[in-house]
Amino acid sequence: MLNKYARAFFTRVFTPLAAFLLRKGVSPDAVTLVGTAGVVAGALVFYPRGSFFWGTVVITAFVFSDLVDGNMARQAGRSGPWGAFLDSTLDRVADSAIFGGIAMWYAGRGDNLLLCAVTLFCLASGQVVSYTKARAESLGLKCDVNGVVERAERLVGTLVAAGLSGLHQFGVPGIQWLLPIALWAVAVGSLITVFQRVLTVRREAAELAEVNAAQAATGEAQ
Repeated sequence: MLNKYARAFFTRVFTPLAAFLLRKGVSPDAVTLVGTAGVVAGALVFYPRGSFFWGTVVITAFVFSDLVDGNMARQAGRSGPWGAFLDSTLDRVADSAIFGGIAMWYAGRGDNLLLCAVTLFCLASGQVVSYTKARAESLGLKCDVNGVVERAERLVGTLVAAGLSGLHQFGVPGIQWLLPIALWAVAVGSLITVFQRVLTVRREAAELAEVNAAQAATGEAQ
């Protein structure tokens, strides 16, 4: 849901910036690489220390590169398989850094192994959500279901909760529980999404098998 509407909105917002970068000779791939490096640095430098507010500020400053690079590629007429592959691959790197940084906090000074495990589950299940769709499409199936939690929901929910939880360091009371709540919600939502996509692919595979069987029977009859 967020991916559908927010992406369209921010695409319009960042179109002038994308055009400016192109005029300056910056390539979409460079924006993708710099954006991912910024997200990884913000997540792994700040989050393991429990500095969730500033970590989220840094991550947010770079995470929008995911929209800028695609916008640049479309304006330059350079959209293609390589850009899509690079963007998708580095998205997984960025996601891993964000949830990995949070898990490092709970495994260390955060001293909560349960939340560490939940965070790692969010990381793993998020990768599986993406993999199920990519694998299904590689087999010629559509996997035409978004599910409860896609990447946009995982990132926005986690980053907003992390940033607000970080305000606890500035004296805002009772707000540090927002991040654990968000992590549990992402974990449950991701699990549901995985099941939704698996069931969808199972149905599509069965329908395809029936079509192939019918075509084979027609061919034999002829």
